[in-house]
Amino acid sequence: MGQVRPRWRLPKVFWFLTSKPGVQRRIGLLATFAERMSGEFEMSLMGELRYFLGLQIKQGLEGTFVHQAKYTRDILKKFNMGDSKPMTTPMSTNTALDADEDGEAVDQKEFRGMIGSLLYLTATRPDIQFAVYLCARYQASPWTSHRQAVKCIFRYLKFTPELGLWYSSGSSLSLRRFSDADHAGCRIDRKSTSGTCQLLGTSLVFWSSHKQASVALSTTEAEYVAAASCCSQLLWMKATLSDFGLRFGRIPLLVDSTSAISVARNPVFHSRIKHIDVRFHFLRDHYEKGDIDLIHVVSANQLADIFTKPLELQFEGVDNALIKGEIES
Repeated sequence: MGQVRPRWRLPKVFWFLTSKPGVQRRIGLLATFAERMSGEFEMSLMGELRYFLGLQIKQGLEGTFVHQAKYTRDILKKFNMGDSKPMTTPMSTNTALDADEDGEAVDQKEFRGMIGSLLYLTATRPDIQFAVYLCARYQASPWTSHRQAVKCIFRYLKFTPELGLWYSSGSSLSLRRFSDADHAGCRIDRKSTSGTCQLLGTSLVFWSSHKQASVALSTTEAEYVAAASCCSQLLWMKATLSDFGLRFGRIPLLVDSTSAISVARNPVFHSRIKHIDVRFHFLRDHYEKGDIDLIHVVSANQLADIFTKPLELQFEGVDNALIKGEIES
């Protein structure tokens, strides 16, 4: 009896390569790769990647557009939000969620289902990242105010179902990262929120929004801790890209806090911040080594702002810098 080969369906997993110039030179490499893999696995070529696990991919000469428009419409229909009134932002600036123990409890299963659906959507929608993760903190005991905040996110999705990520074929291979923090943003434990995003040229490749592990005693400390965490992620990305033969000098880390930058650059200030955990001081260490370059950016141009707090007036401009509307086929 012959040996049964493992079965593997091979879509064009290298769709990102096709968005770069000189794609014809790579066709032979892909054909060779497919031929060699066919010798080890039972597989089938499925043509150009267009749809994969809820992700829709549009490829063109100018670049690649990744979005989840169909998935967005599906979850709007699933949770009966298809006919809801659209909103221009995922969360109002005056929204302040807390435990709300005096409110009315809601269906926990439905609330968790809504949060779970939105979490998967954040794979291509960084604009809802902060709002979704803020609401996700209350999954254990959701109340009316929490469900209302989640419904606002759905109403925003009704207004912007076609937004997604754009990867331009003409984008440069230069790294830059934005770091921001909202001091004492959580109303329950007063911990700060860190937000960061990383761009490879003009393409957004990483973003995050999370609550800091400890309470920061000042805005400077909150910004410094956020920048230190951002620095470690930046070094990881630098090391990963080096495996592909890419080399970088001092990578710009953009922070809108001049005090946090001063602490990292000037050792004189370190005597005033001994209360900050020593593990965060490696930020200055890597600045001195030349791995990163701390650069001040005005708050109006701080792209990481949307990962730390709700925005209203600035949101439209920041949103356009990170995500795009649907492109023509």
